[in-house]
Amino acid sequence: MLNKVVIFGVGLIGGSFALALKKAGAVGSIVGMDRSPAYLARALERGIIDVIGGTRAAASPAGADLAAGAAAASDAMAEALHGADLVLLAAPVAQTEAILSAIAPHLQAGTVVTDAGSTKSDVVVAARRALGGKIAQFVPGHPIAGRETNGPDAAIDHLYAGKKCVLTALDENAAEDIDRVAAAWRACGAIIHRLTPQEHDKVFAAVSHLPHLLAYALVDDIANKPHADLLFQYAASGFRDFTRIAGSSPEMWRDISLANQSALLTELDAYLAQLTGLRARLAAGDGAGLERVYSNAQSARHQWITAIEAAEAPPSHE
Repeated sequence: MLNKVVIFGVGLIGGSFALALKKAGAVGSIVGMDRSPAYLARALERGIIDVIGGTRAAASPAGADLAAGAAAASDAMAEALHGADLVLLAAPVAQTEAILSAIAPHLQAGTVVTDAGSTKSDVVVAARRALGGKIAQFVPGHPIAGRETNGPDAAIDHLYAGKKCVLTALDENAAEDIDRVAAAWRACGAIIHRLTPQEHDKVFAAVSHLPHLLAYALVDDIANKPHADLLFQYAASGFRDFTRIAGSSPEMWRDISLANQSALLTELDAYLAQLTGLRARLAAGDGAGLERVYSNAQSARHQWITAIEAAEAPPSHE
């Protein structure tokens, strides 16, 4: 049972985490922090959070000098973090260092911080800079779940049910702190996996970051054609399924792409080579060569789907 959780970013990821913890009865109260007052108001209205953090800063008199404003913001952060068992960063990864720097002076010894960022190596570097000697209190994480919609209205209490959550624990992390983060995600229904930050970024460059880049690129290409309206008119379920993830937050995926630039470039170069090979087969009228690629892809996908279905199947009671 977590008495108090603070969530930075009350949209899809942070909001779903909050709703899942509440559904499981695993949290006493949740404080929401977000750069969008509208998001905070909506999250409170929906019952995602119980308290809006930063109320002292918001109440700072208009026209107050910078020093008074900074003091109010510092007091508000201290108030939000006081007595927190767990802090989740569910904001775009580019904001990680700034948020952790604001947290650091007020981070109490009993509080564990984690994140939900889709890249990990850059997050760890940012956390070391921001937290310094308190780095042991930061346990990096990444829930492998999402939707193509954003904001508090997109949050659902079952987003993480049966989904993987990768923890990329640091050497400095205490076992009990890792367990606290893992237990919170398990309460949301997630299945815990472990990777190093470097392993994580290589894996997700291939199976998550590259597919998003490709989906965005295809839709952008179609949208910029002079007859785009006609093309979209006839786009059907295959196009919709392939491009679903292009509906995700552009800001978030801009940050992810740049944060994992090296690994993503490696995967993009490999994909370009694959496309070049396919183009050569198509230009040569090499139907057998095209079919070999298609058949290999079909077989690999079938095996992958079968493995997923087996992993997610309910346990047998025989």
